[in-house]
Amino acid sequence: MKTGIITLLLIGVAATTNYAQTKDTMKTFDSAFAHTVYFWFKNPNSSADKAKFETSLKTFLNNSKYAKTNFIGTPPTSTRDVVDGSFTYSLIVTFESAEAQEGYQKEEAHLIFIEECKDLWEKVIVYDSNGI
Repeated sequence: MKTGIITLLLIGVAATTNYAQTKDTMKTFDSAFAHTVYFWFKNPNSSADKAKFETSLKTFLNNSKYAKTNFIGTPPTSTRDVVDGSFTYSLIVTFESAEAQEGYQKEEAHLIFIEECKDLWEKVIVYDSNGI
């Protein structure tokens, strides 16, 4: 009985969740090089600061010549001790190579984003990774 109820619940969740992607909306994750950035804001509860950051970041990413895929996130609510939810935003950007990531660092769209938003954060940590 318990297994049957769980199965019905899972079927219901799957039926009501839209996981469909089309060729137009699907972006392929490029595993060659990942650039992961964590931002800690000076005023993490400021709606105005968040709006400014999100607008500038999205504009930058839409205009980047080098970024292949991207993910913008905020900390989840977690009860696990291993999860660090102290940051305000996270960003994951993939590139076809380390050289492309170097180009991204110097491109005008990236430099404009930094200039527009650098007053918002008190700390930034970057983790770059080569795919294996």
